[in-house]
Amino acid sequence: MGRILVVGGSLGGLMAANLLLRAGHEVQVLERSPRSLEGRGAGIVTHDSLRAALRAAGAVVDRTLGVQVASRVVRDASGQVAAAWDHAQCLTSWGRLYALLRAALPAACYRLGAQVVRVESRADGVSAALADAEVLHGDLLVAADGIRSSVRAQLAPEVQPVYAGYVAWRGVCDEVSLSRHTRSTLFGHFGFGLPDGEQMLGYPVAGADNSVEPGARRWNFVWYRPAAEGAELDALMTDADGVHHPGGIAPHQVSWRQVAAAREAARARLAPQFAEIVEKSTAPFLQPIHDLVSPRFAFDRIALLGDAAVVARPHVGMGVAKAGDDAMALAESIALEGATPQALRRYAALRQPVGASVAERARRLGAYLEAQNRGRPAHRDAQTVMRQTAIDPALFETVDPRTPEAQAV
Repeated sequence: MGRILVVGGSLGGLMAANLLLRAGHEVQVLERSPRSLEGRGAGIVTHDSLRAALRAAGAVVDRTLGVQVASRVVRDASGQVAAAWDHAQCLTSWGRLYALLRAALPAACYRLGAQVVRVESRADGVSAALADAEVLHGDLLVAADGIRSSVRAQLAPEVQPVYAGYVAWRGVCDEVSLSRHTRSTLFGHFGFGLPDGEQMLGYPVAGADNSVEPGARRWNFVWYRPAAEGAELDALMTDADGVHHPGGIAPHQVSWRQVAAAREAARARLAPQFAEIVEKSTAPFLQPIHDLVSPRFAFDRIALLGDAAVVARPHVGMGVAKAGDDAMALAESIALEGATPQALRRYAALRQPVGASVAERARRLGAYLEAQNRGRPAHRDAQTVMRQTAIDPALFETVDPRTPEAQAV
């Protein structure tokens, strides 16, 4: 069995570490943050493959995983149902999955405040140098350190995220703070709103203490809005003290002025239920939407996993599921080939084409949002958006390249 270093202690890194540990390997997770990552509120759509990966990683998957909904609805500007589809799903949160995966991993296998500044692959092993000058050694290294991966930056500096022309505002709102009308019309569904050139979606997730009981849940929303690269995007990424954060702005740094402007736009453009959600969410934050596909997943004894390898726009709802599939394929390849470069080449051959395909599908689903900043008609069809956003990969339908959604890119 091998010693495997995992750079990045988020969900992808945790799934990989748990799977490899259970296969008998010695595992060390290196997370650069000095504080635990728990408490993040972003919603996660679950799929069959994600639940399988969680179980294989030792996480407890039961009714407390998330909130069940039976259908999807699109609401028009007045708040009435414009389209509906019976489609059951389980909806969870980033924080819930993190807690489950951390509970499955022995504490000694997870190091906080371990910032990797340099990696090196040799014929006989791999090393990771930390910011405090400590050097760790292993047989393999898995880079699961996200879209701004420091490991990928060293190995393939030419692979950079490409901005898609729009941002996602995100937030969660306690169910108890909402009006009875909003609770009764939103919480039984995965909801959509489609104002011109934008998209709002949201769904219920567990509340405080991971409660999924009615009255104690939260509503998670994602609101896609165009923001031209340059002055408009720069303004969104600048905090109230005038400091620009081009690599991504932390939730607590988003300017109150931008939050106020977003809430004003919500009142003008969204269904009243969605506007109330945005108004009452305590700390809305935003992220620019990017595309990234690394042409290589394996570099001798170093592998890229999750968003370090491929970033697919959130429309497919597969960020965590994709990382779970990566982790399963990696563990399978190492089981067959040992902790060797051959195992990583096998893993790359399995996952790079799949990751590229997922990213392309996500790009097509977001094409009408991207088109808004290109001066083209922002066409979208409510049924198409509702039936193809964040569904299980087994249900994927091919988008006809002749449709306006595909031609908008």
